[in-house]
Amino acid sequence: MEYFNIFIKSIFIDNMIFAFFLGMCSYLAVSKTVKTSFGLGVAVSFVLLITVPVNYLIDKYLLSPGALAWISPSLADVDLSFLSLIMFIAVIAAIVQMVEMIVEKFSPALYNALGIFLPLIAVNCAVLGGSLFMQQRAYSNIGEVTCFALGSGIGWLVAIVGIAAIREKLRYSAIPPALKGVGITFIITGLMGLAFMSFMGIKL
Repeated sequence: MEYFNIFIKSIFIDNMIFAFFLGMCSYLAVSKTVKTSFGLGVAVSFVLLITVPVNYLIDKYLLSPGALAWISPSLADVDLSFLSLIMFIAVIAAIVQMVEMIVEKFSPALYNALGIFLPLIAVNCAVLGGSLFMQQRAYSNIGEVTCFALGSGIGWLVAIVGIAAIREKLRYSAIPPALKGVGITFIITGLMGLAFMSFMGIKL
């Protein structure tokens, strides 16, 4: 039940876009079509699903104060937590490089459509935010971390596909010239954020 609670909460209540506004650059730039947005959303979800648990293991068994005690009792006082940020970034960069190669190999059309934004997943603050939130919330085991990572990725996917579907419909709407493009997108994002706030009343 706790796993389900973490999963649902990370999708709807602690949504990376609507609760913390993380990953907004890719969210605004790529969300012009549903197809492209879905592809990027799946890629971000996959990266989160891999990097957050890996970073959890690195943090727990290598970087946290006393984490090296399993190697030798003499290392129990070693604290490498100051390396956590750079290690998290290194893991994310490596996984993103792998995802980029996979997408280029199996879906060249999606690779060309995403363009520069695919390698920019490495600097997508939603991905790094997932690892930092994992560290801050001190989840007790790898199962909770995996549920959080999967939920966060799906939440980001829901957000970008949702705004892309709306933006596709907006092409046929009479929008004031001053609000066309990013302007109306910001307004709709704010309204969607308010809508997602309604989920805060859910108690699982």
